[in-house]
Amino acid sequence: VVVADRNGVALVALRGDGTGPHTIDSAIRKAYTAASMRTTTQELAERLAANPGSAALASLPNVITLGGGIPIKSGEEVIGAAGAGGAPGGDKDAACVQAGIDAVADRLK
Repeated sequence: VVVADRNGVALVALRGDGTGPHTIDSAIRKAYTAASMRTTTQELAERLAANPGSAALASLPNVITLGGGIPIKSGEEVIGAAGAGGAPGGDKDAACVQAGIDAVADRLK
């Protein structure tokens, strides 16, 4: 799991014992993408699939279009993002991230 600031710069990263070394890289990229694009990585993937003309966005450095990256908001303002990697599916990574955001939501107002 990675938490990034509003610019997508990783502030903290935590990798569980026994997880693959690639999981931290994907979590960093998911947090970066969610912060910089101001949307979830899953929503970005769906938008790019629906609009092939903007598919080149996915080839920008550090951008990844796998589920599991979610912006962190205070009201409507994106103040950071979090990303997770390693679950068997981006939907499960996203659920973990959302649970973490929900746990601190009252402190984001």
